[in-house]
Amino acid sequence: MLVSPPTIASDVGSPEYMDCKVSNVSGCAEPSQTQPREPTEKVSLFRPQTCHFELTVAMTNERVVVEIKDLEQLFDALRQWGSLVGPTVREGAIAYDSVTAISDLPVGLIDEQEGGMYRLRKSNDERVFGCTVGPQSWKRFLFPPNLRLWKANRTIGNLKKVEDSHEAEKYVFIGVRSCELHAIAIQDKVFMKGEYSDPVYKARREGAFIVAVNCSRASSNCFCESMNTGPRVTFGFDLALTEVLEDGAHFFVVQIGSDRGRSIIEAIPNHAATESESNAALRVSEAVRMQKTLVTDGIKELLYQNYENPRWAEVADRCLTCGNCTLVCPTCFCSAVYDVTDLAGKQAERWRKWDSCFSVDFSYIHGGSIRPSPVSRYRQWMTHKLGTWIDQFGTSGCVGCGRCITWCPVGIDLTEEAQAIRETEKIRID
Repeated sequence: MLVSPPTIASDVGSPEYMDCKVSNVSGCAEPSQTQPREPTEKVSLFRPQTCHFELTVAMTNERVVVEIKDLEQLFDALRQWGSLVGPTVREGAIAYDSVTAISDLPVGLIDEQEGGMYRLRKSNDERVFGCTVGPQSWKRFLFPPNLRLWKANRTIGNLKKVEDSHEAEKYVFIGVRSCELHAIAIQDKVFMKGEYSDPVYKARREGAFIVAVNCSRASSNCFCESMNTGPRVTFGFDLALTEVLEDGAHFFVVQIGSDRGRSIIEAIPNHAATESESNAALRVSEAVRMQKTLVTDGIKELLYQNYENPRWAEVADRCLTCGNCTLVCPTCFCSAVYDVTDLAGKQAERWRKWDSCFSVDFSYIHGGSIRPSPVSRYRQWMTHKLGTWIDQFGTSGCVGCGRCITWCPVGIDLTEEAQAIRETEKIRID
């Protein structure tokens, strides 16, 4: 399971907490309804303009206000597009799952995160989107953890392939943060921009309606400002909500990002945002403060020049090579393909599943694994994420969401490791 069972008071009332111990997430718990369980069936490192998804039209400055009492009507209108998926509470953590009403959302809750620690607690207001990101990301709906590629049946000596339709369900993603929009844009480049396009990803991506949310706070592990990926959304959405609680008022300033977003807003009660309301929304984003930073100047060259830095051995002594960081990462895309057959030899299937570069088998070739040690595997992950990803896709592979820090059982901090290497490099040069 993604997280261990929480200890929760029956009501989640203050000052009770929902505690969540970080453990191995290789099981990668899947949403109970929205994802059927198969097989039963301004930093230069990030260039968002190069990742922009074609189906989203140019952003507009058009902003309207939707009152909290009308949010349910917004959800009703969105259901005409597809199945609603948003932040819910499962096993003591925020998980993206089926949403049927506002009451399914984590209203009045906020999250506390540190290295290797996560918990939810009651906040002092009724903010709908007060929590930041949890262990799951939207990639599980676009790039499924398990996918059957094809199936074949044997009939009287012949092998007949059974085509999978892979018909994509239309989803409405509610509560997508700026760092997550950048992560989706990165995966667009991986799966749709190269010589070969992944048809399953493409179909799911084209069918996704995105309702973004501007962050009102940052967790202690967020560093999106360092990566130029937040906290305010700037592209890639159909609608972008900023939740305002001020002077007893509770409303959403909604920026319209596409024609289909406009059609949804026209179907529900709203009014044009006044200057005062727009300024209130702007203050929400401006109030967000990061506690972590990652110095990105020359980071690719820094890592390339420190392949034998002793810091790799130090972090490897702590690393469990469990792969949690890769499974919670919204941009990691490693996968493995394997074949299965039934005992009678009458049916064969080929599956694709998420994999991790922290696995010994991931780099296995004839003769053995080329990365047998924890040192080599951690170095590969971090160097790819912050360095070679830039050569490969023209952008960093990190969006600063902080998930890899929170969900590392021993609390390894990517920003601290990068800074430690930078410091040792400075000493070497001096």
